[in-house]
This record gives sequence, structure tokens and C-alpha cells, in this order.
Amino acid sequence: MLSKENISDWFKLLQDEICLALEIEDGKGKFQEDNWERPEGGGGRTRIIQNGDVIEKGGVNFSAVHGAVPDFLKNESSSKDTSLTFFATGVSIVIHPINPFVPIIHMNVRYFEMSNGVWWFGGGIDLTPHYVNEEDARFFHTQLKNTCDKFDKDYYQKFKNWADDYFFINHRNETRGIGGIFFDKLTGKEDNSKENLFEFVKEIGKTFAPTYTQLMNKNKNLPFSSENKEWQYIRRGRYVEFNLVYDKGTRFGLETNGRIESILMSLPTTANWHYNNTPAPNSSEESTLRLLKKDINWA
Repeated sequence: MLSKENISDWFKLLQDEICLALEIEDGKGKFQEDNWERPEGGGGRTRIIQNGDVIEKGGVNFSAVHGAVPDFLKNESSSKDTSLTFFATGVSIVIHPINPFVPIIHMNVRYFEMSNGVWWFGGGIDLTPHYVNEEDARFFHTQLKNTCDKFDKDYYQKFKNWADDYFFINHRNETRGIGGIFFDKLTGKEDNSKENLFEFVKEIGKTFAPTYTQLMNKNKNLPFSSENKEWQYIRRGRYVEFNLVYDKGTRFGLETNGRIESILMSLPTTANWHYNNTPAPNSSEESTLRLLKKDINWA
């Protein structure tokens, strides 16, 4: 029988495999590990890579925490039981590259359960290019679709639409990037057992390294200008806005007294906000903004 310990142990292995793959592709950067404990229960392994040949800053974090269920989750589950406890485990990744033509990537795979028997899986992968390369976008989405199709032919479109809606910066009226897939609160309804759903989550996790390292390898040596770099900083600013205003993972970490350094590892070292920035007509920057919208069929 699949236990929370089985799930947590596999997430640790995933963290190990992804860190190794990223170090090999970067060629210089090495992950530094910071083990931490949460006073209310549990802890994690924060791994940060900085100042590599390809990666400016990135994190591949594992956590397994437990304790009393916070009020906002009690409200979501309509439970009045004050003795409820929870267990949550997962891997969360954000990579900020040096070269503006290498995209930012994010992945999160997670499992959550409460002492009343409620449980679910969540997660997804999304890509945030500073400059949208349509060939790369098609490759990225095709990789995700191929993984989803192994389990359910409806998964990709369903979870892509979910990502388009979730990774949307409402106050900018633009998507954070080119999306990907996003799913939350997947439970064992209908024909999906916990074991089957975990196999799906595992395949999503295993899709990350080969997909992103190929994008790193393809774009890491492309020449770029100071203007390209400035645009990268502006797009990073949009990334920061989303993570601090809308991201549920950030909110969960902050509202469960998570480790602040691990929660905010998703933020880049440098980001800019220019007043009323407007790209030049017919520029690559303007082209990118036109593609930051929902419902583009990339795969």
C-alpha cells in the first residue's frame, strides 16, 4: 500500500536526479544543500545553485512538513475539527538563467493529506521565456503532452487550460510565460487510485530534466546585447509580481510558517521595473508580448 513515506522518499530521489542533471548541463555551478527543520513539524532540503556557466540562480527544494491544519485549509475543506493535522511533501524548482535566450522554468510536484482521510496530488511545469521562441515553445509543450497522453488523452488539454488560467497576471492582462500544465487536488475519484495518480506525478517529475537541459544546451551560447539583458530584467520583474501576488505555493509556505529563505528562492537575483515600458514596434520584445496570452495551441 502506498504510504506518505513512500511518496516522500521518491521525491527525495527526484531532487537528487534533477540536481545532478542540472549540474552536468551547467558545467560549473554546484548545488549547496541547506537542511532545515520546521518548529511545528517536519523540514526539508533546500538546494541552491548560483553563478554557474548557464544558471545565475536556481533552487531545487524538497520538503516534508506536518502539523496542525492552518485555518485557511480548514475553511477550504469546510471542516470544524480543531484537532485536524496535515502532512505535505514535494519538490519545487525555479531556475533563472544568465542568458536572456534561455527561459526561466518552474516545476512543482506535491502530495498533501489530512488526518481525516482527505488527500490529493498537485503540481505542474511551466516555462517563462524572456523572448518567446516558437520552436522551443512547441518542443516544451509536446514533451508535456507526450507525458500526459501516457495516462489520459484528456489530461494535456485540461491541465494546459488550467495552467493558462493559473499563470495569468491579471493586473497586467498577460500570461507569465507560455504556460505548460497545472493540476491541483487530484484525488482517487473514478478509475484513478492513489497509486495511479502517483505514477502520473512521477512521470511529470521525470519529464523535467531532459526537457529543460535540452533548452539550456540549445540556447546557452547565443550572443546577447545589453538591451536583451535589460529586457530579461523587466520580464523577471513580471515573474516576481506573479509569485508574490498570486502564487498558491508561496501563500501556503508563508501561512504555514515555512522557511522564508526556501519560499523566496523562486525570486531572481536581479529584476527591474521601468515606468511605462513600451517595446519598440516590430521588435522581438513586442513579438514576445503578443504571445503572452491564453489558449495558444503549442502542441
